[in-house]
Amino acid sequence: MLDPQGLYEFVPGGAEAVDAVFGDAGPVLLYHLDGYIDAGETGSQIVEQLLDRQEHEIVARFDADRLVDYRARRPLMTFERDHWSSYEDPDITLYLVQDSTGAPFLLLGGHEPDVEWERFAAGVRQIVERLGVRLAINFHGIPMGVPHTRPVGLTPHGNRLDLVPGHRSWFDEAQVPGSAESLIELRLAESGRDVLGVAAHVPHYLARSAYPDSALAVLEALTAATGLVLPEVAHALRTEAHTVRLEIDRQVEEGDAELVSVVRGLENQYDALAGSTSRENLIAEPVDLPSADDLAAEFERFLADREDDGA
Repeated sequence: MLDPQGLYEFVPGGAEAVDAVFGDAGPVLLYHLDGYIDAGETGSQIVEQLLDRQEHEIVARFDADRLVDYRARRPLMTFERDHWSSYEDPDITLYLVQDSTGAPFLLLGGHEPDVEWERFAAGVRQIVERLGVRLAINFHGIPMGVPHTRPVGLTPHGNRLDLVPGHRSWFDEAQVPGSAESLIELRLAESGRDVLGVAAHVPHYLARSAYPDSALAVLEALTAATGLVLPEVAHALRTEAHTVRLEIDRQVEEGDAELVSVVRGLENQYDALAGSTSRENLIAEPVDLPSADDLAAEFERFLADREDDGA
């Protein structure tokens, strides 16, 4: 493997700024990369809100030009009348962020690399070691057979599950498509670093739309685990979650019998599972439900209509 340090560079004074702020205490690193799966845009919403509402500065940049396959995810360009006026270049950036009390933490966000995952993960590990990161936390959403009318569940993972207590495991083992985000967690844990992942359970029929309830549930878990104070971000997500929830409820009430039936079926399944000590997963006693694609298309339509109306 080529030297991972060739994939990233600190901005002038970036590492020194982190050293000066944290001293021997060591920072917390939050990280989320937009990639293969993030049901409900859970992680993306949190990163966007943090960068929109909290003071921050750039510490380091990864070479996205080397790591991102542009033909698979073509960057947007703007054409005005007779010329190209802008280009949205991909980025993978490490930020030094302040919470609402001025307490600092690190945030890594941007595009998930398409190539060189092991080298990229090694680069992140080098940064973690150089900056003395004491805890690395990743977060995202996963689609689950749960209804939107029940509290958002969480699945914590990593070697610091004690930071998110009170959540059961729904299964013992599963093989799923990998992600660079998960590989970072694996490699950091193997090197003896403290790592935590928080996955929100997003109703499968809403997995392809922004679901603020899941982002809010993850944010609350992150603040409880780290002590960070982020009321502006929480308020923004809570407000948007209330609006989206009302729209979904209205759509269910006005929907056809099949749509109402699937939500009620998921509610019954969820409630039965929550009250049972014998069942092991969310697919016990399955209900005859329409496909996720059918439900997602229906909900995406009315969410798109809401955006077109300027909501």
